[in-house]
Amino acid sequence: MHIHILGICGTFMGGVAALAREAGHTVTGCDAGVYPPMSDQLRALGIELIEGYGTQQLALKPDIFVVGNVVSRARLADGSPKFPLMEAILDQGLPYTSGPQWLSEHVLQGRHVLAVAGTHGKTTTTSMLAWILECAGLTPGFLVGGVPLDFGVSARLGQQAAGQERSLFVIEADEYDTAFFDKRSKFVHYRPRTAVLNNLEFDHADIFPDLAAIERQFHHLVRTVPASGRVVVNDLEEALVRVLHQGCWSEQRGFGAAVSDFTARGEHHAFDVLHRGQVVGRVEWSLSGEHNQLNALAAIAAAEHVGVSPAVAAQALSRFRNVKRRMELRGTVANITVYDDFAHHPTAIRTTLDGLRAQVGQQQRILAVFEPRSNTMKLGTMKAQLPWSLKEADVAFCHSAGLDWDASEALAPLGDAGHVVDDIDALVQQVVAAAQPGDHIVCMSNGGFGGIHAKLLQALTEKLGS
Repeated sequence: MHIHILGICGTFMGGVAALAREAGHTVTGCDAGVYPPMSDQLRALGIELIEGYGTQQLALKPDIFVVGNVVSRARLADGSPKFPLMEAILDQGLPYTSGPQWLSEHVLQGRHVLAVAGTHGKTTTTSMLAWILECAGLTPGFLVGGVPLDFGVSARLGQQAAGQERSLFVIEADEYDTAFFDKRSKFVHYRPRTAVLNNLEFDHADIFPDLAAIERQFHHLVRTVPASGRVVVNDLEEALVRVLHQGCWSEQRGFGAAVSDFTARGEHHAFDVLHRGQVVGRVEWSLSGEHNQLNALAAIAAAEHVGVSPAVAAQALSRFRNVKRRMELRGTVANITVYDDFAHHPTAIRTTLDGLRAQVGQQQRILAVFEPRSNTMKLGTMKAQLPWSLKEADVAFCHSAGLDWDASEALAPLGDAGHVVDDIDALVQQVVAAAQPGDHIVCMSNGGFGGIHAKLLQALTEKLGS
C-alpha cells in the first residue's frame, strides 16, 4: 500500500509514518516548513517529504491519503484554500482517512493495546510502560509523542512474545481531536484492553468549551475497554471519579490515594511500591517529583495486567532514563545548569518546578524561562494561573511574542521576580544577566523555543567561560 500523509512532521503523524514504513508500506508525505527533528528521522527511513500542500502531489497516486489534524478547510486572506491538496482530494472523491483511523485498522487491529491517557504525563508514562514491557522480554510495539531515551525512537511495531496471546502495543492516547472531518478524540480509535487514566483537568480551550466536555471524551474511551480489560485510574483526581461514575464495565485498579490498589512509600526518587498495603517492589531512580512517582504507579499497574509483576516493573523503572525534553540536561556553564522541559500547561509548569525544588533544595535558585505557546495558553484561558505555577521559581521570564493578552499584567503578582520579553535574543541577554553560579535555568515550551537552550549556553560561556 502507498500512503501519502498530510502533516507528516508532527510527532504523532511522523510516528504513524515510521510504523507504516516498518510494516512494508510505501510512505510519502508533506508538511509546511518541513522541519527537524522529525524530518531528519523520516528521511533516514527513506520517506520522501514534500514542502507544502500543492495539488501536484495528486500525481503520486497513493492508495490513500492520511490526513493529520493540522489540515483544515481554512482559507487565506485572498480567499484561496490554505490546503489546496485537501480541497483537490475532496473534489475528486479520492480515498482519505485520519491518522488514528489508519493506525487502528492497519497496526492496532488484533493486538493488546495499552493506552495511556491524561492531561499530563502521557509521554513519560507511555515510555515507562513500554520500557517495563521491554525489560520483561515482551518486545512491545509503541507510539510515543516524544523520544524515550531508552529506545531512541518514538515508534516501532514490536513483536509477539512467546507465551503471549496477542502482541502488545503501547500508545500515548491523546484527547485532542482526530481530524477536521472527525472531531472525536484520537484515543477513541485505539480500542485498548488496558487503559490508563493518569489525570484530567481543563486543557485544549481551542476545541473543548469546558472540563465536562473532556470528561465525556474520556468516558467514550472507557466505553471501548472490554470486560476482560483493565482501567487504571488515578484515585486522586475528582474529574476521573466523575468519568467512572458514568459507567465502567471493566476491571479497575486505582493508584495514588491511601486507599488505592497501588501506592508509594518513601521519597520521590526512592520509594517502595505497595499493592494493597504489601511491599511488592522498590524504585530508585534519578527522576524527581510526585508526578513521576504517580506515573510510575500507573505504569506498574498497567504492566501487571499483561503479566509483569510489580517487582520486575519496579526494577525496570530503576533503569529508566526518561524522555527527551523532560527535564533534559542541556549543559552546564560555570556551575549554571540549563534544562529543557516540555511543560506548557500551568499545572505541568508547577509540577516541573516543584520537582526540581525538591531535588535542589531551598539554597539554590531556579530561573524559569517559558513561552505560552500551546493553543490553550495563546488564548489566555489560563493566564491567571501562571503566578501559581511559577511559585517555586526565584525569577521567571516569559517570552510573550504572538500573544493577544498582556503577559506583564498576568505576571504582576510576581513583582520584580517576573519579566516579560518579546524577543528571543533579548530574552537570552536578560536571563544571562540575572544568572549566578549555582543557578538552575529551566526552559519550558512545547515547541523549539527559538533554540534558546543553545543560545543560553553560548552566551553564558562567552560571559563566564566554561
